[in-house]
Amino acid sequence: MSPVLAGVLQLLALLAALALAYRPLGDYMAKVYSSQKHYKPEKWIYKAIGANPSAEMRWPAYLRGVLAFSAVSVLFLYALQRAQGVLPGSLGFQAIDPDQAFNTAASFVANTNWQSYAGEQAMGHVVQTGGLAVQNFVSAAVGMAVAVALVRGFARSRTGELGNFWADLVRGTVRVLLPVSIVGALVLVACGAIQNFAGIHEVGQFMGGTQQWNGGAVASQEVIKELGTNGGGYFNANSAHPFENPTPFSNLFEIFLILVIPFAMTRTFGRMVGSLRQGYAILATMATIWLGFTALMMWTEFAHHGPALQAAGGAMEGKETRFGVGASAIFSVATTLTSTGAVNSFHSSYTGLGGGIQLLGMQLGEIAPGGVGSGLYGMLVMAIIAVFIAGLMVGRTPEYLGKKIGTREIKLAACYILITPALVLCFTAAAMALPTPPHSMLNSGAHGFSEVLYAYTSGANNNGSAFGGLNADTQWYNTTIGLAMLLGRFLPMVFVLALAGSLAEQKPVPETAGTLRTDKPLYTGLLVGTILIVTGLTYFPALALGPLAEGLAS
Repeated sequence: MSPVLAGVLQLLALLAALALAYRPLGDYMAKVYSSQKHYKPEKWIYKAIGANPSAEMRWPAYLRGVLAFSAVSVLFLYALQRAQGVLPGSLGFQAIDPDQAFNTAASFVANTNWQSYAGEQAMGHVVQTGGLAVQNFVSAAVGMAVAVALVRGFARSRTGELGNFWADLVRGTVRVLLPVSIVGALVLVACGAIQNFAGIHEVGQFMGGTQQWNGGAVASQEVIKELGTNGGGYFNANSAHPFENPTPFSNLFEIFLILVIPFAMTRTFGRMVGSLRQGYAILATMATIWLGFTALMMWTEFAHHGPALQAAGGAMEGKETRFGVGASAIFSVATTLTSTGAVNSFHSSYTGLGGGIQLLGMQLGEIAPGGVGSGLYGMLVMAIIAVFIAGLMVGRTPEYLGKKIGTREIKLAACYILITPALVLCFTAAAMALPTPPHSMLNSGAHGFSEVLYAYTSGANNNGSAFGGLNADTQWYNTTIGLAMLLGRFLPMVFVLALAGSLAEQKPVPETAGTLRTDKPLYTGLLVGTILIVTGLTYFPALALGPLAEGLAS
């Protein structure tokens, strides 16, 4: 079987699995977030934290809950890392340095999972399992809660109430992420992923000496890292490591885990607003962009330039022979078009244009399908922008889902789409202009610039994958990328929740003959075009200096 055919067949199998899971999972999540019932374990949690899950919140109160919970999580994870040297199960590792501990705490709480350290050489069992894995669950649940709050803003009228953050957080964790993770971890263990609390042990011979490996609760952390679109690996090689991702089947299963909740949440959205067709329109937009990027990535990586690539069946540099070009390309697009950041190949070794596709996928705002929760609310903000543009073209007041898009709504949407590019471009410019940060670049020229641009794009968009070739474990990069991750995660949430509150206060606008139908293919095409044009205008100069220049020169 040719490598191209193998890649296409894997893509078709993935599409079939996602289609089978779409309806039941989407409907189930709609029931979870619409339910008035509280299970007994959930009541114990509410009692422990002193929360009243039945109390409705307006958007400022909902936002305070998000920020307070996340701030406490940052402090707890920072303290856990600084105390590692005296904790049991630390495997002899010492406390993490302050700048790296801040970077890691910000990273995992922001659902980014950027890692400026080698996991198996820095973190013991307590930090990995009791700190990082826990944040993989709750940071994903925070994103889902904010998305549901925005959906309620569209679904409700004449009220500013958006639900209860604590109830949404607990339900997303207990009823959605935890059950799927248990099943998924069993699948990964059956595939060969390890799951233990063994210490460091020597195995085999390596160039005349022994090689050391850690044990760990890898399968359980691997499944939530993918399912929650987190991305941080137990090992430095991430999902290219055979202990995390042993076989081609486990590789395809992990891609499925990355995509299943973001895609299924479009049906949850349709259910909660009372129109499945609206959910299908958002799904079609996400799927069009994702499939287009996947096809482009596979084309660039399978393109044969020279006898070495012809013999390998594609650009195999930096890719695992277990997976090949096709599965690596699919994984790469899945992880950069979501906020996952997991890697099963070395992104810096992709072709120049392939690296540009990875960058552009993150720069779209990771909305196709995006992270759990963040992908949906990011796409809905872009839907509002598209409706506004359509309204300008025909001279009508823009409306979406029966809500008028007025001055306040469009200002909030504009702030949302501007904040992340501002963070990426300003931090990248500062790193290139100052004398010390460029010393961390392994390469010069266009590829070196791409390393820095990728790092801040990954951080501010809460992706977490690394281009490679950049020594990010410095005080400058640990601090600035940490700030980019926190600001890139929580500032957009401020605008999303304020937008949700504004929409919920409105009364429904009756549909007329002149109302733009936002559940039709025409609107889907407009939305795709809006996303690509807005992103292209924002990032094209930076992309031209990096991956485009490199790709055209090769």
